Amino acid sequence: MENVIAIEAFAALAQPTRLEAFRLLVKQVPDGLPAGEIARRLDVPHNTMSTHLAILTRAGLISVERHSRSMIYQVDLKAVHQLVLFMLKDCCNGRPELCAPLIEDIANSCSPTGACCG
Repeated sequence: MENVIAIEAFAALAQPTRLEAFRLLVKQVPDGLPAGEIARRLDVPHNTMSTHLAILTRAGLISVERHSRSMIYQVDLKAVHQLVLFMLKDCCNGRPELCAPLIEDIANSCSPTGACCG
């Protein structure tokens, strides 16, 4: 992952409503949620939520798919994986035992279905 792509992803998450939307969608893997439901759950006007979702989509963190009249948003787990790896790429200066507690915490935050929910 290039620095520019990572910076765009972090910038997209550096806003409270977008971060909340992203975290909500992570909890909905693999089904995703319609845009209106995201707006309702976060108590955000639909047009405002649409803008936030567009920013997260442009940053590559979520994807959108049309299902009939609904736009269903889902977290792009591959992009999240790449972003986390980008952050940890140089972790521990080649000493993986130093990163073991972090990796264990990540593993423990995942549900039995394998979807990480934090």
